[in-house]
Amino acid sequence: MGFHEVRFPANLSFGSVGGPERRTEVIALTNGFEERNTPWAHSRRRYDAGVSMRSLDDIALLIDFFEARRGQLYGFRWKDWSDFKSCAPSGAPSFRDQRIGTGDGETRTFQLTKTYQSGINSYARPLTKPVTGSVLAGVSVDELVAGVHFDVDHTTGTITFVDAPPADVEVTAGYEFDVPVRFDTDAIQTSVASFQAGEVPNVPVVEIRI
Repeated sequence: MGFHEVRFPANLSFGSVGGPERRTEVIALTNGFEERNTPWAHSRRRYDAGVSMRSLDDIALLIDFFEARRGQLYGFRWKDWSDFKSCAPSGAPSFRDQRIGTGDGETRTFQLTKTYQSGINSYARPLTKPVTGSVLAGVSVDELVAGVHFDVDHTTGTITFVDAPPADVEVTAGYEFDVPVRFDTDAIQTSVASFQAGEVPNVPVVEIRI
Protein backbone atom coordinates (compact mmCIF):
# COMPACT_ATOMS: atom_id res chain seq x y z
CA MET A 1 0.00 0.00 0.00
CA GLY A 2 1.43 3.36 -1.02
CA PHE A 3 1.97 5.89 1.73
CA HIS A 4 3.71 9.26 1.67
CA GLU A 5 5.26 10.33 4.97
CA VAL A 6 4.00 13.88 4.55
CA ARG A 7 1.38 15.75 6.58
CA PHE A 8 -1.65 17.42 5.05
CA PRO A 9 -1.16 21.17 5.67
CA ALA A 10 -2.07 21.64 9.34
CA ASN A 11 -3.55 25.08 8.73
CA LEU A 12 -6.04 23.47 6.32
CA SER A 13 -7.00 20.60 8.63
CA PHE A 14 -7.66 23.09 11.44
CA GLY A 15 -11.42 23.60 11.51
CA SER A 16 -12.21 20.40 9.64
CA VAL A 17 -15.15 18.24 10.73
CA GLY A 18 -14.73 14.60 11.66
CA GLY A 19 -14.01 11.95 14.23
CA PRO A 20 -14.18 8.22 14.97
CA GLU A 21 -16.68 5.80 13.52
CA ARG A 22 -17.41 2.20 14.36
CA ARG A 23 -19.33 -0.56 12.61
CA THR A 24 -21.90 -2.35 14.73
CA GLU A 25 -24.14 -5.12 13.43
CA VAL A 26 -27.50 -5.02 15.20
CA ILE A 27 -29.87 -7.98 14.87
CA ALA A 28 -33.41 -7.56 16.16
CA LEU A 29 -34.76 -10.80 17.63
CA THR A 30 -38.39 -11.85 17.47
CA ASN A 31 -38.73 -11.46 21.24
CA GLY A 32 -37.79 -7.77 21.00
CA PHE A 33 -34.26 -8.15 22.31
CA GLU A 34 -31.16 -7.36 20.25
CA GLU A 35 -27.85 -8.99 19.50
CA ARG A 36 -24.98 -6.64 18.74
CA ASN A 37 -21.58 -7.45 17.35
CA THR A 38 -18.78 -5.71 15.48
CA PRO A 39 -16.31 -6.97 12.85
CA TRP A 40 -13.95 -4.10 13.73
CA ALA A 41 -11.48 -4.33 16.60
CA HIS A 42 -10.57 -0.66 16.11
CA SER A 43 -12.46 2.47 15.19
CA ARG A 44 -11.76 4.46 12.03
CA ARG A 45 -11.72 8.24 11.62
CA ARG A 46 -13.38 10.25 8.87
CA TYR A 47 -12.95 13.94 8.17
CA ASP A 48 -14.10 16.61 5.74
CA ALA A 49 -11.29 19.06 4.99
CA GLY A 50 -13.48 21.21 2.78
CA VAL A 51 -15.05 23.19 5.60
CA SER A 52 -11.64 24.59 6.58
CA MET A 53 -10.97 26.17 3.16
CA ARG A 54 -10.98 29.94 3.67
CA SER A 55 -9.40 31.41 0.54
CA LEU A 56 -8.59 30.64 -3.06
CA ASP A 57 -4.97 30.17 -1.98
CA ASP A 58 -6.18 27.41 0.34
CA ILE A 59 -7.91 25.75 -2.62
CA ALA A 60 -4.71 25.96 -4.68
CA LEU A 61 -2.72 24.36 -1.85
CA LEU A 62 -5.33 21.61 -1.57
CA ILE A 63 -5.17 20.87 -5.30
CA ASP A 64 -1.37 20.69 -5.16
CA PHE A 65 -1.53 18.21 -2.30
CA PHE A 66 -4.33 16.17 -3.91
CA GLU A 67 -2.50 15.85 -7.23
CA ALA A 68 0.77 14.90 -5.54
CA ARG A 69 -1.06 12.05 -3.77
CA ARG A 70 -2.72 10.97 -7.05
CA GLY A 71 -6.14 11.19 -5.46
CA GLN A 72 -6.89 8.08 -3.41
CA LEU A 73 -3.71 6.27 -4.48
CA TYR A 74 -1.32 7.36 -1.73
CA GLY A 75 -1.98 7.77 1.96
CA PHE A 76 -0.63 10.63 4.04
CA ARG A 77 -0.49 12.02 7.57
CA TRP A 78 -3.35 14.05 9.03
CA LYS A 79 -3.38 16.19 12.17
CA ASP A 80 -6.64 15.73 14.08
CA TRP A 81 -6.70 18.94 16.09
CA SER A 82 -9.18 17.49 18.59
CA ASP A 83 -7.04 14.42 19.35
CA PHE A 84 -3.32 14.55 18.57
CA LYS A 85 -1.59 14.14 21.95
CA SER A 86 -1.05 11.41 24.52
CA CYS A 87 -2.47 13.82 27.10
CA ALA A 88 -5.33 16.32 27.17
CA PRO A 89 -5.32 18.77 24.21
CA SER A 90 -4.42 21.64 26.55
CA GLY A 91 -1.51 19.79 28.17
CA ALA A 92 2.08 18.98 27.26
CA PRO A 93 3.05 15.32 26.70
CA SER A 94 4.87 13.58 29.54
CA PHE A 95 6.65 10.21 29.51
CA ARG A 96 4.10 8.99 32.08
CA ASP A 97 1.02 9.73 29.93
CA GLN A 98 0.26 6.30 28.51
CA ARG A 99 1.09 2.80 29.60
CA ILE A 100 2.22 0.93 26.48
CA GLY A 101 3.26 -2.35 28.07
CA THR A 102 4.84 -4.26 30.92
CA GLY A 103 8.43 -5.41 30.89
CA ASP A 104 9.32 -9.11 30.92
CA GLY A 105 13.10 -8.85 30.82
CA GLU A 106 13.21 -9.96 27.17
CA THR A 107 10.91 -7.82 25.02
CA ARG A 108 12.57 -4.65 23.73
CA THR A 109 10.01 -3.40 21.18
CA PHE A 110 6.63 -1.90 22.15
CA GLN A 111 3.82 -0.39 20.10
CA LEU A 112 2.62 3.11 20.93
CA THR A 113 -0.99 3.11 22.08
CA LYS A 114 -3.47 5.56 23.52
CA THR A 115 -6.08 4.38 26.02
CA TYR A 116 -9.54 5.95 26.11
CA GLN A 117 -11.15 5.40 29.52
CA SER A 118 -14.75 5.82 30.66
CA GLY A 119 -15.59 4.32 34.03
CA ILE A 120 -14.34 0.74 34.19
CA ASN A 121 -14.34 0.38 30.39
CA SER A 122 -11.47 1.33 28.12
CA TYR A 123 -10.20 1.04 24.56
CA ALA A 124 -6.51 0.90 23.57
CA ARG A 125 -5.88 2.50 20.18
CA PRO A 126 -2.64 1.54 18.40
CA LEU A 127 -0.81 4.56 16.99
CA THR A 128 1.45 4.16 13.97
CA LYS A 129 2.38 7.74 13.04
CA PRO A 130 4.05 9.58 15.94
CA VAL A 131 5.36 13.05 15.21
CA THR A 132 9.13 13.10 14.77
CA GLY A 133 10.93 14.39 17.86
CA SER A 134 7.84 14.31 20.09
CA VAL A 135 8.13 10.84 21.66
CA LEU A 136 9.07 10.55 25.34
CA ALA A 137 9.43 7.20 27.08
CA GLY A 138 10.19 5.76 30.46
CA VAL A 139 10.50 2.57 32.46
CA SER A 140 8.93 2.56 35.91
CA VAL A 141 9.48 6.09 37.24
CA ASP A 142 12.61 6.81 35.18
CA GLU A 143 12.49 8.90 32.01
CA LEU A 144 14.82 7.64 29.29
CA VAL A 145 16.59 9.51 26.51
CA ALA A 146 15.64 9.06 22.85
CA GLY A 147 18.60 8.02 20.73
CA VAL A 148 20.46 6.80 23.81
CA HIS A 149 18.14 4.42 25.64
CA PHE A 150 15.54 3.86 22.91
CA ASP A 151 14.81 4.48 19.24
CA VAL A 152 11.48 5.31 17.62
CA ASP A 153 10.24 4.09 14.24
CA HIS A 154 8.13 7.06 13.17
CA THR A 155 6.62 5.10 10.27
CA THR A 156 5.19 2.27 12.40
CA GLY A 157 4.86 3.76 15.88
CA THR A 158 7.15 1.26 17.62
CA ILE A 159 9.70 1.98 20.33
CA THR A 160 12.76 -0.26 20.66
CA PHE A 161 14.75 -0.08 23.88
CA VAL A 162 18.47 -0.74 23.98
CA ASP A 163 17.96 -2.83 27.11
CA ALA A 164 14.81 -4.85 27.66
CA PRO A 165 12.69 -3.39 30.49
CA PRO A 166 12.84 -5.56 33.63
CA ALA A 167 10.00 -7.93 34.44
CA ASP A 168 6.78 -6.52 35.88
CA VAL A 169 7.65 -2.82 35.46
CA GLU A 170 5.49 -0.35 33.55
CA VAL A 171 6.65 0.91 30.18
CA THR A 172 5.16 4.34 29.47
CA ALA A 173 5.27 6.97 26.76
CA GLY A 174 4.07 10.44 25.79
CA TYR A 175 3.91 11.87 22.29
CA GLU A 176 2.11 13.77 19.58
CA PHE A 177 0.73 11.76 16.68
CA ASP A 178 -0.84 11.97 13.24
CA VAL A 179 -3.57 9.81 11.70
CA PRO A 180 -2.75 7.78 8.56
CA VAL A 181 -5.41 8.69 5.99
CA ARG A 182 -6.16 8.93 2.29
CA PHE A 183 -8.56 11.01 0.24
CA ASP A 184 -11.91 9.24 -0.03
CA THR A 185 -12.51 10.57 -3.53
CA ASP A 186 -10.72 10.81 -6.84
CA ALA A 187 -12.33 14.13 -7.72
CA ILE A 188 -12.14 17.59 -6.16
CA GLN A 189 -14.71 19.99 -7.60
CA THR A 190 -14.21 23.70 -7.04
CA SER A 191 -15.68 26.89 -8.45
CA VAL A 192 -14.39 30.41 -7.93
CA ALA A 193 -17.90 31.80 -8.12
CA SER A 194 -19.43 29.36 -5.65
CA PHE A 195 -16.46 29.68 -3.27
CA GLN A 196 -16.85 33.47 -3.15
CA ALA A 197 -20.54 32.94 -2.45
CA GLY A 198 -19.70 30.98 0.70
CA GLU A 199 -19.80 27.42 -0.61
CA VAL A 200 -16.90 25.07 0.10
CA PRO A 201 -15.75 21.92 -1.70
CA ASN A 202 -16.39 18.47 -0.31
CA VAL A 203 -13.01 16.94 0.59
CA PRO A 204 -13.60 13.58 2.32
CA VAL A 205 -10.65 11.97 4.09
CA VAL A 206 -10.70 8.51 5.70
CA GLU A 207 -8.32 6.72 8.06
CA ILE A 208 -6.43 3.71 6.69
CA ARG A 209 -4.94 0.69 8.44
CA ILE A 210 -1.15 0.59 8.51
